[in-house]
Amino acid sequence: MRTLLAFAAVVEIGTGLLLLIAPDRVVTLLLGAGTPGDAALLGRFLGIALLALGVACWPSRKHVKDGSPAFRGMLIYNAAVALYLASVGAFGQAGGVLLWPAVVLHAVVTYLLIRTSRDASSADRAAAP
Repeated sequence: MRTLLAFAAVVEIGTGLLLLIAPDRVVTLLLGAGTPGDAALLGRFLGIALLALGVACWPSRKHVKDGSPAFRGMLIYNAAVALYLASVGAFGQAGGVLLWPAVVLHAVVTYLLIRTSRDASSADRAAAP
């Protein structure tokens, strides 16, 4: 669980930093459209939010349980982003070269978080007297 949360946190921190540095380029690669004027400001705002999410979900030295706020936050975020980006691409609203890889990445992280949570719950139940 700790490794998976660290991976997800690194991805979001990286994306957040890229959005802060070059929001036009990231949005073009993701959605296939440039960011007109003030949209770059929104892209940087999103970058700050992703950076904060990644830092908040970075696993602590203590054991990370599947009910932790970091786990729940990263699970909800990845599931929602995968569904939203898939709908954007499926209905032709946008589509850059990184749209579908982003959908797959977020869907895989969601799956792995759920699977890891179930495996941990099964192990906890097996260990209980």
